[in-house]
Amino acid sequence: MTDRIKFKEFIGSVHFSAEDEVFYGKIEGINDLVTFEGTSVRQLKKAFKEAVEDYTDLCKEAGKEIFKSFKGTFNIRINPELHSKAFEKAVIEGKTLNQFVKDAIEHKVNQ
Repeated sequence: MTDRIKFKEFIGSVHFSAEDEVFYGKIEGINDLVTFEGTSVRQLKKAFKEAVEDYTDLCKEAGKEIFKSFKGTFNIRINPELHSKAFEKAVIEGKTLNQFVKDAIEHKVNQ
């Protein structure tokens, strides 16, 4: 089961509020908060597509970048044991820890 939907190159998170009896979500990977909702899956998907179209139109009109920019660097938090094992594996493979993690992420993303 997944709690994500896609339209074009956009990903939307999906949640359900039992109290309000509504599906809701937001567009992920953008610099703004854009939400959508519906009382059925069909309505939710329609609202997501409309939110994407509206957002891209507004960004184009304002000359604003649509997607969040990424620097290429980030910090991760892992337990010390995993950190140690990753370091050891990197050394054995003749790589830096950075290169080892980069290769692991590329492998996972390309599966």
